[in-house]
Amino acid sequence: MSSCVVGRFAPSPTGAMHAGNVLAALLSWLSAKQQGGLWLLRIEDLDPQRSHREYADQLMRDLEWLGLPWDGEVLYQSQRTAIYEHYLHQLGDLTYACTCTRNEILAAQAPHESDGRVVYPGTCRGKTLSAVSSQRTAIRLMVPDEVIMYEDRVYGHQAVNLATHCGDFILCRSDGVFAYQLAVVVDDALSGVTEVVRGRDLLLSAAQQIYLYRKLGLPEPTYSHHPLLINEQGQRLCKRDKAMAISEMRTLYTAPQIIGMLAHAIGLTATNEPATPEQLLRDFTWEKILREDRVVHLL
Repeated sequence: MSSCVVGRFAPSPTGAMHAGNVLAALLSWLSAKQQGGLWLLRIEDLDPQRSHREYADQLMRDLEWLGLPWDGEVLYQSQRTAIYEHYLHQLGDLTYACTCTRNEILAAQAPHESDGRVVYPGTCRGKTLSAVSSQRTAIRLMVPDEVIMYEDRVYGHQAVNLATHCGDFILCRSDGVFAYQLAVVVDDALSGVTEVVRGRDLLLSAAQQIYLYRKLGLPEPTYSHHPLLINEQGQRLCKRDKAMAISEMRTLYTAPQIIGMLAHAIGLTATNEPATPEQLLRDFTWEKILREDRVVHLL
């Protein structure tokens, strides 16, 4: 698999799949398939309180209906806890126990940090798990005060100082649930994923994950972040927007109509005509992808 392009789609089954999910899946599928590669499906059901199997089953039916078939077996993160534990232990002294509550972290934010970011101030650095064994603690990864750089296929050169953008980040929550950052790095590496395609709201996550790849000695994928789909008020479309759920849209549109509208919104096609993923393959190129968030009017 090392010589093959491998893409993936990794949704969380915490609600119905929406148009933004489909856009990420479509672009990832097109990129991998145009290069003769594989396209994998992973269900990121780490959180037992929010993840539901019925949502996972529905999104798989939606992908098949949209004409986006995946290769191989579906991987479920909820079945891989022992693997994450193994790689967490590999990080050794770079990790520490954290007993801070969210309110305590927010209270420690500097007055100028008003852009919505939460930067962990390192309050618990130096605490070992044995020192707080009577408490349920999160586990954080220490990050250096240095810049992580990478090239994004859409947004170009990225330079992120993790110490000032997020601080030491969580690898395992206090309830024992492994965090997205660790799980996604381990799963992508072990699955042979060579390229990651997702929304631009995860640009910072790429820097966190690259740091983890390097500390674990795992191969890094390439990254392509695409613009977000937004409403007229500039708000990102998400699972709260029930009108945008594919299960609802299926009652009003054909699959080619949905694919065609999304392809046109993102810049892949000049006109808003129905299209299948297979039809888009011939002329797909990342150079066509627009950088600005896109207002869509699907319903």
